[in-house]
Amino acid sequence: MNKNILVSKRDGDKEQLDLDKIHKVITWAAEGLSHVSVSEVELKSHIQFYDGIQTTDIHETLIKSAADLISEQAPDYQYLAARLAIFHLRKKAYGQFEPPRLYDHVVKLAELKKYDAHLLQDYSREDFETMNGFIDHNRDMNFSYAAVKQLEGKYLVQNRVTGEYYESPQMLYMLIGACLFASYPQDTRLDFIRRFYDAVSTFKLSLPTPIMAGVRTPTRQFSSCVLIECGDSLDSINATSSAIVKYVSQRAGIGINAGNIRAVGSPIRNGEAFHTGCIPFYKHFQTAVKSCSQGGVRGGAATLFYPLWHYEVENLLVLKNNRGVDENRVRHLDYGVQFNRLMYHRLITGGTISLFSPSDVPGLYDAFFADQEKFEELYVKYEQDDSIRKKTLKALELFSLFASERASTGRIYLQNVDHCNTHSPFDPKVAPIRQSNLCLEIALPTKPLQHVHDEEGEIALCTLAAFNLGKLDDLNELEEMSELLVRALDSLLDYQDYPLPAAYNATMGRRPLGVGVINFANYLAKNGVRYSDGSANGLTHKTFEAIQYYLLKASNRLAKEKGTCTKFNETTYAQGILPVDTYKKDLDDVCSEVLHLDWESLRSDIKAHGLRNSTLTALMPSETSSQISNATNGIEPPRGYVSVKASKDGILKQVVPDFEKLRNNYELLWDIHSNEGYLQLVAIMQKFIDQTVSANTNYDPAHFEGGKVPMKLLLKDLLTAYKLGIKTLYYHNTRDGASDIHEEVDDCAGGACKI
Repeated sequence: MNKNILVSKRDGDKEQLDLDKIHKVITWAAEGLSHVSVSEVELKSHIQFYDGIQTTDIHETLIKSAADLISEQAPDYQYLAARLAIFHLRKKAYGQFEPPRLYDHVVKLAELKKYDAHLLQDYSREDFETMNGFIDHNRDMNFSYAAVKQLEGKYLVQNRVTGEYYESPQMLYMLIGACLFASYPQDTRLDFIRRFYDAVSTFKLSLPTPIMAGVRTPTRQFSSCVLIECGDSLDSINATSSAIVKYVSQRAGIGINAGNIRAVGSPIRNGEAFHTGCIPFYKHFQTAVKSCSQGGVRGGAATLFYPLWHYEVENLLVLKNNRGVDENRVRHLDYGVQFNRLMYHRLITGGTISLFSPSDVPGLYDAFFADQEKFEELYVKYEQDDSIRKKTLKALELFSLFASERASTGRIYLQNVDHCNTHSPFDPKVAPIRQSNLCLEIALPTKPLQHVHDEEGEIALCTLAAFNLGKLDDLNELEEMSELLVRALDSLLDYQDYPLPAAYNATMGRRPLGVGVINFANYLAKNGVRYSDGSANGLTHKTFEAIQYYLLKASNRLAKEKGTCTKFNETTYAQGILPVDTYKKDLDDVCSEVLHLDWESLRSDIKAHGLRNSTLTALMPSETSSQISNATNGIEPPRGYVSVKASKDGILKQVVPDFEKLRNNYELLWDIHSNEGYLQLVAIMQKFIDQTVSANTNYDPAHFEGGKVPMKLLLKDLLTAYKLGIKTLYYHNTRDGASDIHEEVDDCAGGACKI
């Protein structure tokens, strides 16, 4: 069938299609894999060949033919397809399968201005030869197909206009380590680079998109998350917008706190004019967010925060709603609505919530975050003051509107601001937490910018990474992994550039890190425990205790060497207070696991020597970066044994790790009929995590009468999350549509939920 097919080579020449060569490549890719058929891939690809086909198209046809065969019955096709893709990638990058020596490669790419020229200033040729000996290019063969496509789409250095690639994955891993440890003494840095390379290239550690895509290139901004607070003035609003544009263009996800903007109709300049309200300015921020596509790596996105008691909240809650007209909707932002104990108390006692413009109630907005007792005192006082403009709604109606919009859009998030401040590494009286970020795992102090170059303002940046729990054989391994991550990420804070002084000053003062986890579902499956029935509670407690303990220990050790962050005095750690002291004690009713590590010795060491980093942990979604490690994302249960994700490169199929061995141990998302067990696990994690946890709520309408999720259940889950001390909730996932919500509202939990 294929005897007369001619292949067009890159130089324009044509030659006969060589089926033996194709057979050898597929056979090589299939080596050691089970339940894969070389002949099936050949047959599937051969029928797509045509006269005049180019060699590149042949490679891509082989890859796609193998990828199409990925299934539960034959999961190893994901590795066969990946190896074919790596073969093709190396040919494109190097003109041959064998990668060049590291020094030659770096010289070439530095001359092309693809790599940071400092690499050649920081390291000698001999250093590069030593590093070349560390590299194991065979580790490229351990990626899944989805991982290779994500590497090609987002991470590998390339020309996005011409489609040229310049490197393969092991080069990426080695050079990230070289950049991050460049400032270390010559007698130790190569050892750190080797250990770091081994950890990331064997998937024990996972790095986020900005680090993978950016470190080693001339672009030096690698923080995943940026928190920008807006004040109630035109100058501050314009400075916020400018800061958004700068950071969206450099690959960061944005959190915008705009809750202090006064409400529509409020007086301006002593009544000379009245205010247009929040929505025009939210539109302004939306335009700023969408002005850049983050260098083609990912699209600009942001979450905007405001309090539940804001005077305009009824209009703000529906901003993402598809009903209504563009003039009263701002659909391309996500929103985080802020709650506290008083709001929940009004709900469960059948009370009302009063809405105010922050400009009309002096001190209330600040107290909302910094001092809950003072907030309640002021709130009641202003409710009783007839001279102050206000609206009053039944708490049940307002909570139900929030829950309804959260269900219908999936992307109206929740922040419990009191938990963010009472269970925090920061003293709320001097450094309150007023917002989170796009994925709701960052909780850092911010201060509004008064102008773009304001040095008194505070833009919070957080630099992320994650442990791959699925690769853990013993919790003691976390000590070495913590040492590597804390040192690498802390070095990155000095290595990167800062477009704005408010970001530089905040980062240098606080040196915040956010280490999370991936592959939690695989970890539970390996240990034979489940999300839904409480069996994972003890293991989760022990695991996250070890994570926080060893990260704090590593930062304490680094503080002994390099000194504490300069604003360490604004942390609760400086007062000798640890996360194990401030968690919500209601949690003890669902998890009675004791502490297993020596927290008192650690407390003494922290009091004596401090910490290099004011935060160490944050549990992020890691939707993309977990795919690189062929891991389940973040802490979430998988939706299926084979996940199917759309990307600009087509449909990517990925099989859960250790599928054939652990198939019966995995608990799939839609097999879990209640959020209760999952929320307990999140709360156990939050006991130790010093920032917050990116956690979702999930509902399958098929489990409920009439295919409608009862409003009572939605509200009960919000109350459960609050009661257990959960700081934030991210997505609301509905299995088969966003509109399957029961519109009737019932009395919430019968007033029986103690908060």
